[in-house]
Amino acid sequence: MVYLDHAATTPMRQAAIDAWVEHAAAVNPGGQYSSGRAAGAVLAQAREDIAELLGADPVEVIFTGSGTEADNIAVRGLYRARREAAGTNRVVASTIEHSAVLETVKSLAQTEGAEVAWMEPDRGGHLRDLSALDTPAAVATMMWANNETGAVQPVREAAERAAAAGTPLHIDAVQAVGKEDVHFHDSGATTLAASAHKFGGPRGSGILLARRSPVPAPVLLGGGQERGLRPGTVDVAAAAATAAALREALAEREAENARLAKLRDEFIERIVAAVPNTLVTTPEPRLPGHAHLMFPGAEAESMLMLLDSLGIEASAGSACSAGVHRLSHVLEAMGVATEDGMGALRLTLGRTTTAADVDKVVAELPAVIERARLAGSL
Repeated sequence: MVYLDHAATTPMRQAAIDAWVEHAAAVNPGGQYSSGRAAGAVLAQAREDIAELLGADPVEVIFTGSGTEADNIAVRGLYRARREAAGTNRVVASTIEHSAVLETVKSLAQTEGAEVAWMEPDRGGHLRDLSALDTPAAVATMMWANNETGAVQPVREAAERAAAAGTPLHIDAVQAVGKEDVHFHDSGATTLAASAHKFGGPRGSGILLARRSPVPAPVLLGGGQERGLRPGTVDVAAAAATAAALREALAEREAENARLAKLRDEFIERIVAAVPNTLVTTPEPRLPGHAHLMFPGAEAESMLMLLDSLGIEASAGSACSAGVHRLSHVLEAMGVATEDGMGALRLTLGRTTTAADVDKVVAELPAVIERARLAGSL
């Protein structure tokens, strides 16, 4: 099997598995007895490790159940906390955000009266016009790197402009952590979201980095865990596994990025040479493992089914709703023609990807695209 969907999830690292197994029997870390204190010590160490690795203070590390949950807590919580103090119901966001942010922003507009200023990408998927950030808002939000195209965004410039306007900025760094040089304090962000399974940690474990001020208003209510921002008993094993995975991912980041970028560029070059009318979507800067290609006239569902039958796992750039494929909101925002975008294929490489994997895909892809284009013409 050739697995080329690392942007969706990457296999769990052995270091993370070992840490999870070691602490799987941990009890409630809030317990005021010896086993509870022992669990609390493990949790505290994981928090300190993550803070050190991501340029934050331990108190700023909030454990969540996913990157999606972290995005929701930050965007909705900052809006509610800052709306009255800022004297505005304005929200700034981009049209290429992950649905975890996009749908939260739309919900704020529909249910809480937010007025949204949308930032649009250029044809390469990058946000160039950041002028919407120059006007004060209750909250602004931007992704560090796009999950579909891999386009890396100017987050530090965005943070500077938002700060100058007195606007708190949330950064969705789910795709970036483990690949980009993410330092929370240096980034200028108010909050930042990450997800463990993107860098080899366990699924169901997310991270929210949140400064002491301004702090998001609680979105979930219950106990006082995680500064009251994410109430509920914390999964000690998942926290320890997340810290272990992050440490290993960052230790190998530079070497692995160089390997993947070289392999990715060769991969794209060979596909373009082998498959007529291949469109390469994203120029630099982009994540090292992302190869986002479009095959006009091909049908995404057919491509994925044919690749799967050959033992090749990838994802499309189209979105599926009720069994009907449509152009993804990211490609639509980039101004991609429907015929081109419906033939999008996202091939994302990761630490398990080898040159042999690339060879197999290059050998099989021309026939797959030919058949998918035939299906698309029927």
